[in-house]
Amino acid sequence: MFTIEQINDVHEKLGTMKNFLNYVTALKLLGVEKYDSYLTDGHSQYFGSNGYHIESAPVHEKLPVADNSDKESFLRHLSLHGEGKTNYITMSRGLAESGIEKWTIDTCNATISYYDKQGNQLLVESIV
Repeated sequence: MFTIEQINDVHEKLGTMKNFLNYVTALKLLGVEKYDSYLTDGHSQYFGSNGYHIESAPVHEKLPVADNSDKESFLRHLSLHGEGKTNYITMSRGLAESGIEKWTIDTCNATISYYDKQGNQLLVESIV
């Protein structure tokens, strides 16, 4: 099974918006079927076959996640990041303020989904 060190190596080599599809493909080749990344501190939970999972350490300071989601604000922050106008932490702050608790990358279906604290899926996008 995959390790956090292997995931970190893939992230170091391919972890940019420009290489996002290659990044997701490389994770899939490691055996990652999906992962959840949490806005509160940037830690992720990675899931593989037969119930295998591991968790990364936090990667940034604690961010408060709004109790109620604001889809318009969420989409605006996501768009700004997609246009290269914000960095990862600025995007993360904006999404947390908009009530986004986590995003889920599904490597098998090549999708990214965004969820609020209540578990509502606010957006699902194809990565391809």
